[in-house]
Amino acid sequence: MRYLAGFFGLIMVLAACSPNNVTEDKSLQKYFDAEGVSGVFGMFDNAQGDFILSDRRHFRDSAYLPASTFKIVNSLIGIETGRVKDDSTVIPWDGVVRWNENWNQDLSMYRAFQYSSVPWFQELARMIGKDTMEHWLDTLGYARRYDTARINRIDSFWLDNSMKVTPDEQLGMVKKLYFDQLPFQRRSHEIVRRMMLMEDSAKFKLSYKTGWGNAENGDNIGWIIGWVEENKHPYFFVVQVRTGKPDADIAAIRLRILKAILRDKGFFEGNK
Repeated sequence: MRYLAGFFGLIMVLAACSPNNVTEDKSLQKYFDAEGVSGVFGMFDNAQGDFILSDRRHFRDSAYLPASTFKIVNSLIGIETGRVKDDSTVIPWDGVVRWNENWNQDLSMYRAFQYSSVPWFQELARMIGKDTMEHWLDTLGYARRYDTARINRIDSFWLDNSMKVTPDEQLGMVKKLYFDQLPFQRRSHEIVRRMMLMEDSAKFKLSYKTGWGNAENGDNIGWIIGWVEENKHPYFFVVQVRTGKPDADIAAIRLRILKAILRDKGFFEGNK
């Protein structure tokens, strides 16, 4: 497969650790059960090289569309190729009124990222173009499960199940983003990290990108990927949830699960 070399260039963090560094904590399943969803949580303690996983098999083997977490990669490619100068670059609103009021205006890249504006990043993908997008996906090795015949849908392939990614791959990607280890200039990494910072307090910093889409059978799929920092020490995390309930409030559910587990593990007090 033409993307295999690139994929192995993106070292899967879990595979690099010995079994003794991985703790499977099944008790974390209660946070998913409380929300009526299935899913998985994974966290990597960079200083100790330790993993905590709620389900080892699910973490490595379950692959779903990345949905709006792909905005991380889309942003990196857009900045690296000069399609956008930086996060102050504005793409004008196309005048189409959509369900999210925040999207119905001219937006800078920073605000589009914070609002997770789908049309803004669809336009960025069109600006990048198919050949350039494929080149960078090859180079990055992100999401080894994508259908090359369907990337012609340049503005939707991360939304329509043409591309799939595992929680393991997601965690590996954000870890490399944090340490400037992806195949982009340092400046590109820095701009995307700045856009990902969602909560900044005296005790902790919480940086993440969310994603929400539908599997082929219509199930809701939700993601949060990123890191939490306390005392300048990063811990990388991924939450993936799935439910067949069509009216599930995935936006609220995924964040509640993340914060409940982080509190369970002693975060948000500045003591880590």
